[in-house]
Amino acid sequence: MVTSAVELRDVGKRFGSVVALDRVDLDIRKGEFFSLLGPSGCGKTTTLNLIGGFETASHGTLLIDGHPMGDTPSHARPVNTVFQSYALFPHMSVADNVGFGLRMKKVPRGERRRAVEEMLRLVSLEGFEERRPSQLSGGQRQRVALARALINHPSVLLLDEPLGALDLKLRKQMQAELTRLQRQVGITFVYVTHDQEEALSMSDRIAVMDRGRVLQVGTPTEIYRDPTDRFVMEFMGSPNAFAGRIERMRDGGADVAVPGIATVRARHAGSALATGVGATVLVRPECVHLSAAPPAAPAAPLSGRIIKIADLGFVSHCFVRLADGHEALAYRLNGVESGTRDRLEEGQLVYLWWNEQDARVFATGTEPQTAGPSSNGPDATRRRHA
Repeated sequence: MVTSAVELRDVGKRFGSVVALDRVDLDIRKGEFFSLLGPSGCGKTTTLNLIGGFETASHGTLLIDGHPMGDTPSHARPVNTVFQSYALFPHMSVADNVGFGLRMKKVPRGERRRAVEEMLRLVSLEGFEERRPSQLSGGQRQRVALARALINHPSVLLLDEPLGALDLKLRKQMQAELTRLQRQVGITFVYVTHDQEEALSMSDRIAVMDRGRVLQVGTPTEIYRDPTDRFVMEFMGSPNAFAGRIERMRDGGADVAVPGIATVRARHAGSALATGVGATVLVRPECVHLSAAPPAAPAAPLSGRIIKIADLGFVSHCFVRLADGHEALAYRLNGVESGTRDRLEEGQLVYLWWNEQDARVFATGTEPQTAGPSSNGPDATRRRHA
């Protein structure tokens, strides 16, 4: 039976007139790597602070290991926190930093020394006991912070964007190290990040948040492959967006007429879908197929001209201007199999299509004005390449 490490029931938090959390319900399981993911200001750090006892909920119930926390202060909760800034004592050695919590608990010196040695082995910092934080790299300081948090064997470890200050290569290394460490110690990790790739690569489950609400909770595969909310799909990538009106509802799908382009097909997502309703079809660039000749099916693929091919090494980003003037983006993997496909060039006329199950349709509730990519999709990507 799966038991809960952390439970939030109808939890809300207000700062004056600002609603930071809006009736949040969460169930974080024991021993899982759980990520709170979303843009700045979505409420993820507020949620972490409530669990850690650094903030008090305006309403609702918070339980850790089945026990209501209520007004339980942070130092009395079975949790520890790792911050982005590391928060190490600069005048202390690595060993003293790691053993600080045990020292405050008046653990005998010999027992404390053995525990510190064990923790430093766990984070691969043997031999660094006498160094000061200023003598360590960013990744090493982060390992010290982890060892200091883990030495008290908390029920839950809270991590507030702990890798945000590291460079890309080191961040990738530490992602793998954190995942290994969590599996080894078996402690529940609650991880705050705004980095989609980081959450997808490390987590057992993810809660995607926006404007104080939890929009979807699921495994990385569920969040990415089967989003139930338009914000979730757009935040988890750079989907193409085609605005139109639903012509026909079918079992599990819909035909959407996109002005100036064609009728496109997509799977249902969300609610409020019906014939005649304004809708937007979202499809990820890696699901868009390109060819120099029209495919046998579907009967009405989209068409346009390639305006830019950005070669990023293992993948190329192909930007296509459609008949109505808007742009679409398709990814093409570069490699051995590319020799068997059409060779595409800038300025070339191409055809675009996708499998229906790879696209989602969401009701817009408004009269469509344009058809084209999402505001944080291909247009934004093109601007970054410009």
